[in-house]
Amino acid sequence: MFDLNLNLNVGGSAEPAAEQMPASPRPDIENVIIIGSGPAGWAAAIYTGRAELRPLLITGNELGGQIALTTEVENYPGFEQIQGPELVANMQKQAERFGTEVLVDYVTEVDVNGPPFTVTTASGRVFRAKALIVATGASPRRLGVPDEERLTGRGVSYCATCDGFFFRGKRVAVIGGGDSALQEGLFLTRFAERVWIIHRRDQLRAGATLQRRATESPKIEFIWNTVVERINGETKVESITLRNVVTGKVTTMPIDGVFVYIGHLPNNQLFMGKLAMDEQGYLITDKLMRTSVPGIFAAGEIQDHRFKQAATSVGQGVAAAMEVEKYLADLEDRAYPGRK
Repeated sequence: MFDLNLNLNVGGSAEPAAEQMPASPRPDIENVIIIGSGPAGWAAAIYTGRAELRPLLITGNELGGQIALTTEVENYPGFEQIQGPELVANMQKQAERFGTEVLVDYVTEVDVNGPPFTVTTASGRVFRAKALIVATGASPRRLGVPDEERLTGRGVSYCATCDGFFFRGKRVAVIGGGDSALQEGLFLTRFAERVWIIHRRDQLRAGATLQRRATESPKIEFIWNTVVERINGETKVESITLRNVVTGKVTTMPIDGVFVYIGHLPNNQLFMGKLAMDEQGYLITDKLMRTSVPGIFAAGEIQDHRFKQAATSVGQGVAAAMEVEKYLADLEDRAYPGRK
């Protein structure tokens, strides 16, 4: 079952009720269905919409993917600073203006034997399409330590934007050393009394600007060369067991919350055994965003484990959309403007 809720699910989110689409009838066979509503999905929707392909975008559990859960976006071209949810809302508005139909539902099955390809949603709706663009993104990687799952939503979180408010005046730990860990750690300083950033190495992977802000924050302290061995607590997080990877020393640290940012796993469940994947489970695409099945394209973090930026995902979504337009022109034996 495909769940596009990339950073939420901290307390187990309920399945969404499918939103009724506009009354205008859909074709028996869609030109293109876009699965996912992150930056790659919306970019693909904008471009296929402008090409008058009347795309259908199926959102998943949450609109916007990971960037919708980001408080301040400072590295998206054209905006010195914009809130993640606002950026997603702008993308959706633009896509809908160009004719994208948006269905708030999530996909549970895809038949890749086509075209046409068959897409089934959680609400029981079945669609057929000449082409698919997969933009299902990736989900937070778990620590995999004892009691992590049991205490998720009870002090363990994967989304500071979602849950930071609940830790006002508390002591929290952020696990990780990349951009996300520092961004969310800085966000948590608005609420928490103290924020510890725990990293398994002795230097960070985050960008220089974020490192400077974090090291200058009076509320942030770093714990180096350390991993979490266990999360402790009866009904909520009370402490974490830590191990220094250099000395081997094990300690217990009292803490109220644990925020985990150690990478992501591709949301590939729909395509296991159906589309070619690399050893990490990311869909394999060529430079034209084509998967191993003709007519199925992929964009964003479902196929990109290197860059993982909103801007690169948008570019990949645009490329996938343009190639869908070319693919459909070839399929229907008609001219494609601008291409021979």
